[in-house]
Amino acid sequence: MSIRKKIVYAVVLSGILIALFLCIGVNANNWEYVLSRRIPRVIAIIITGGAIAFSSMIFQTVTNNRILTPSVLGLDSLYVFIQTFVVFLFGAKNLTVANNNVNFIISVSLMIVFSMALYKVMFKLGNSNILFLLLVGLIFGTLFQSLSSFMQLLIDPNEFAVIQDRMFASFNSINLKILLMSVVIVILVIGYTYGYVKILDALSLGREQAINLGVEYDRVVKKMLIVISILVSVSTALVGPITFLGLLVVNLSREFLNTYKHKYLLTYSILISIVALVGGQLVIERVMNFNTPLSVVINFVGGVYFIYLLLKESKA
Repeated sequence: MSIRKKIVYAVVLSGILIALFLCIGVNANNWEYVLSRRIPRVIAIIITGGAIAFSSMIFQTVTNNRILTPSVLGLDSLYVFIQTFVVFLFGAKNLTVANNNVNFIISVSLMIVFSMALYKVMFKLGNSNILFLLLVGLIFGTLFQSLSSFMQLLIDPNEFAVIQDRMFASFNSINLKILLMSVVIVILVIGYTYGYVKILDALSLGREQAINLGVEYDRVVKKMLIVISILVSVSTALVGPITFLGLLVVNLSREFLNTYKHKYLLTYSILISIVALVGGQLVIERVMNFNTPLSVVINFVGGVYFIYLLLKESKA
């Protein structure tokens, strides 16, 4: 089967799942109310899935490693730390926590500032080795996670419930103002990055080969890392962290398409991500009656797949 046919099938499947998600239970009496609630959730799923898949594909290309995800940069842990720190310092009724718009802007801004500061310091010190950068990001992520856990032990249980809601991704209640900002940011960033699709094909060959082909490696990598940080920050602040989704959809895309061309891989990984999120949300709502957060199911499946990849690489 050709690559184009596989992409068309993924488009059809995602369209069917979205139609089912929107139309199940809709009738002439409730359609206006139901669709007004479900359409923003579908848009949030598409934006979140697209941002995570897109950033994860670029991240694996830049690092030249199929078992890494942007979460190793510590942004997921930083997001949880921000939410915990604000509640710990000011309480759950503080404007920063209660107002979703303010919380979104602060969270995204701090995550992007942290990422850019980290990149600037690492490259300024002459440590252009991407693996060293990942190691530093992993250390910061562990630090943020430890600090969050410590503060969560000290705060009031009622206030911890507020933090707990932010620790797991949820598409059940989406703020339209935040959603609009996220849509604009993600579309602009993805549109900008698509100009580097052919350069990403060269980057997938490795640093030395990319430089031999005329790619300004360090400059392009810096730009791609900033793109990754923005997309991960926006998706995390919009719905919460989903650690293994990117790993899952990106590797499935590589397996199904078996190509190096990012114009296909990026598109297909976004479609697979939408299928996973919409289909998963349907199962959570219609079969499991909201008993389990979608992020828990995806992280479980992604974690099992991660172990499979590790075993596969070790045998290779």
